[in-house]
Amino acid sequence: MAGRRVVVVGAGNAALCAALAAREQGAEVLVLERAPKKLRGGNTAFTAGAMRVVYKGVEDLKKLMPDLTPEEIDNTDFGAYPAEAYLDDLARVTEYRTDPELASTLVDESLPTLLWMAEKGVRFVPIYGRQAFKVEGRFTFWGGLTVEASGGGMGLVEALTRAAERAGIQIEYGARVLDLLQDDDGVQGVRLRQDGRTREERADAVVLASGGFQSSSEMRARYLGPGWDLAKVRGTMYNTGDGLQMALRAGASPAGNWSGCHAVGWDRNAPEFGDLAVGDHFQKHSYPWGIMVNAHGRRFVDEGADFRNYTYAKYGRVILEQPGQFAWQVFDQKVTHLLRDEYRIRQITKVTAPTLEKLAEKMDGVDPAGFLAEIDAYNAAVDTDTPFNPNVRDGRGTKGLAVGKTNWANTVDEGPFEAYAVTCGITFTFGGVRIAPESAQVIDTDMNPIPGLFAAGELVGGVFYFNYPGGTGLTNGSVFGRIAGASAGRAR
Repeated sequence: MAGRRVVVVGAGNAALCAALAAREQGAEVLVLERAPKKLRGGNTAFTAGAMRVVYKGVEDLKKLMPDLTPEEIDNTDFGAYPAEAYLDDLARVTEYRTDPELASTLVDESLPTLLWMAEKGVRFVPIYGRQAFKVEGRFTFWGGLTVEASGGGMGLVEALTRAAERAGIQIEYGARVLDLLQDDDGVQGVRLRQDGRTREERADAVVLASGGFQSSSEMRARYLGPGWDLAKVRGTMYNTGDGLQMALRAGASPAGNWSGCHAVGWDRNAPEFGDLAVGDHFQKHSYPWGIMVNAHGRRFVDEGADFRNYTYAKYGRVILEQPGQFAWQVFDQKVTHLLRDEYRIRQITKVTAPTLEKLAEKMDGVDPAGFLAEIDAYNAAVDTDTPFNPNVRDGRGTKGLAVGKTNWANTVDEGPFEAYAVTCGITFTFGGVRIAPESAQVIDTDMNPIPGLFAAGELVGGVFYFNYPGGTGLTNGSVFGRIAGASAGRAR
């Protein structure tokens, strides 16, 4: 057992979980992060920190969140989220393409993994601000998503980094891994460039956890298709597919939805890449309470098809397909109090007006006549007899429209009105390498394991197709990061 060495490529959630798990096996661990220290953490640093997890009830949540107060428990309906519901959600939103073994491992290991992270110093809290609405004096959680890391994604990165440092794990920044060292006996380490110099790091095992290819406009256009080079990148600029390409060169089997990705509504004038000072607040996820229109002023998607958790990751693609690659989200005073905090930041593309006619004049790029005609048709189609309830799929929809709205349909008629311009923001790509679910070892194109090579996080294919349930990305990274690290720590 003595003398084993593991190199982990990346320093986000999946990578750090892998490093900690490998260290638990007694291995010497070196983490290589391409970004400088101030920009560390990969895409994890840009997330809000939500993590979808199985729980039977509040007793499980109390184990995970011991700081829950009796008052919070009394005033909150946390419900339950059994494994069956998690699997059903994952299967449904991926159109039943998710790999059943990977999905089962993800679901079954979700609570044990988060409890393990809590032991390492990660603090979890309820997502009151984004996942629970207060109705008749009581908070009710909805959509199966209850837990987030304290401090969001950056808080998660900081907690895992502190745990790694306490465990004696070496982390090097500005270290871009260029390729794997490989011979007939498998992967033997990596070649990297740091401070202008190239060197090799030998290891008994390598864990690739360096993200997808969403930050490469060339790879987006090649794999996702025409127009994807025009998308904004929600997160780090450093996820350019290096890990994927070196794994494929080493013989890894590609797996999953290489033409698919997680993409959301993102502020139209956000920068090309994510800004850690703003984090995920360029996103605009309250569209179920209003309507979205394109340059012609027309609605083009069912804003109330399902809870935001189950639609937001695919609607970025739909927005990118609209003329000019943009849309406007429109709200009236009946619902503006429900808008998430991200609608109140300074860096925002927003217009307000006392009347719809004035609003139409201010929405840049939108045909005013088309918009006003669309509003008239929409308002006339709303079922006002069904009560509005944001905590459930309330069935308050529309009738007779070419593009209907299934839930949470309210007339847009109480000024002043607010509109927010959005485009497509890509979060991560779904295509990746094939792994063995029980070990996270990378599988080659002959369906044999590659000795010494493991993978976790966005770099793994086969879990997500077309869409994903909110909060599953981080949990996926943690679960398979832990498995990959433990396997790598035992390798050879």
